[in-house]
Amino acid sequence: MGRFYVTTPIYYVNDVPHLGHAYCTVNADAIARWHRGLGDETLFLTGTDEHGTKVAESAESHGVTPAEWTDRTSARFQEAWRSLNVSNDDFIRTTEDRHYATVRTFLKRIYDNGYIVKDTYKGLYCVSCEDYYTTESLEAGLCPVHRRAVVEMEEDNYFFRLSAFEDRLIEWYESQPDAIRPAAKRKEALSFIRGGLKDVSITRTSLSWGVPVPWDEEHVFYVWYDALINYLTAIGYGSDDERVAEWWPHVHHLIGKEIIRFHCVWWPAMCMAAGIDPPASIFVHGWLLVGGHKLSKSMAGEEDSPVKLTEISPASLTEDFGVDAVRYHLLRDTPLGTDGEFSIEGLTSRYNSDLANNLGNLVARVATVVGSKCGGIGPAPAADSPLVAASEEAVAGALAAWEKFAPHEALEATWRLIGAANAELEATAPWKAEPGTVDDVLGSALEVVRIVALLISAAMPATADEIWHRIGLSGSPADELLPDAAQWGGYPGGLVVTKGDPLFPRRK
Repeated sequence: MGRFYVTTPIYYVNDVPHLGHAYCTVNADAIARWHRGLGDETLFLTGTDEHGTKVAESAESHGVTPAEWTDRTSARFQEAWRSLNVSNDDFIRTTEDRHYATVRTFLKRIYDNGYIVKDTYKGLYCVSCEDYYTTESLEAGLCPVHRRAVVEMEEDNYFFRLSAFEDRLIEWYESQPDAIRPAAKRKEALSFIRGGLKDVSITRTSLSWGVPVPWDEEHVFYVWYDALINYLTAIGYGSDDERVAEWWPHVHHLIGKEIIRFHCVWWPAMCMAAGIDPPASIFVHGWLLVGGHKLSKSMAGEEDSPVKLTEISPASLTEDFGVDAVRYHLLRDTPLGTDGEFSIEGLTSRYNSDLANNLGNLVARVATVVGSKCGGIGPAPAADSPLVAASEEAVAGALAAWEKFAPHEALEATWRLIGAANAELEATAPWKAEPGTVDDVLGSALEVVRIVALLISAAMPATADEIWHRIGLSGSPADELLPDAAQWGGYPGGLVVTKGDPLFPRRK
């Protein structure tokens, strides 16, 4: 048992939440739930990024003030996460007073340490990225991420002396080989650092929608430098040093690959400049694609874009397939660290094969036969069941997979156990046996169902609870302490087993 602090990026409020946001948030939620199950004191943070040019532009286009727009859209993100049964402990908004205070304290320390200086900047700027690009980094003259035109900007800014941290960042990367994962993303970030770092602009005078610079009120902080600091705001940086000391060494950032430079280069350097350690762990996930295109709000409104995110919002999917089916698909079909292709056909196939045919069928079959052969009272498992080894392998596989941020592998291990249980029932055919001769087989099948409920609780909490209650257990699998609770022999027998409606009715 220990501490575990996991964060998502904070999401821009220039538009509504989409499936790409849900992919990252559900993964972070499942990882947080798993660590709570291990008994770790867990803090799970998500939130909204509410400053910057594109937020102000979105507000203007909707005929409201930036404050009104951010209130409205941030609420939609919070509702989206509630509808997906996301268990975040805190939701940060960068327009909160606590965040303003932390940003000003943190960056003032960097300024006092001599790592922020004033200069004039001229460059090519993508409003959607809130980032500058060189001519060489553009693709056909367009932003390589959003495929939209950049604009030339020139103004007096304060600059963070990123160049001063090139050697220290390389040293940190070499001394902490697992700080950035997967290895390919670590290599990418390290290559960027070794290619030479330039000082970066961190303030603006061309807009007012941002955190004012404490030493020069004519400037506001550039949105990325404000946003990154949210991870410290949530644990009380500048107001509760003891809480920062307790949580910061255990932070794990989960981010998309498009923001790798900000999190894996700028952010560690900023921490060094402020006199604190860089984040303990950063895991970079890939993109969820539709028709080969990244899920992106910025592309969704463009006439030539094939991606229409309003048609595949999290809410539209959960209304059709159910919350846990969508969660399962997001966790199982696109491993963290790689790009994945989303389609309704893929979701339907996974629903029918894994959820209806395998998990749902196992639970229904066991309950039905217990009802017909045991009077609806579940027997205890056999200590020498052939399913013991399969159970132990599944638990060990799940433990190892969740530890390395591989929910898909954890679920694969669990479904191998489900498959083994279904195969054992097919081989023994207890529905054909005489009553009183099938207790060991059915008790062992019930024990597998109990262990499966424990192993899927982080991914599919409502389904796990329902299975738990159907086999007669009280409380919730989330109340149990892993891995001890998943040891073979925990089902006591003598409990009322109910079949209930199909967990996942098969879809056509």
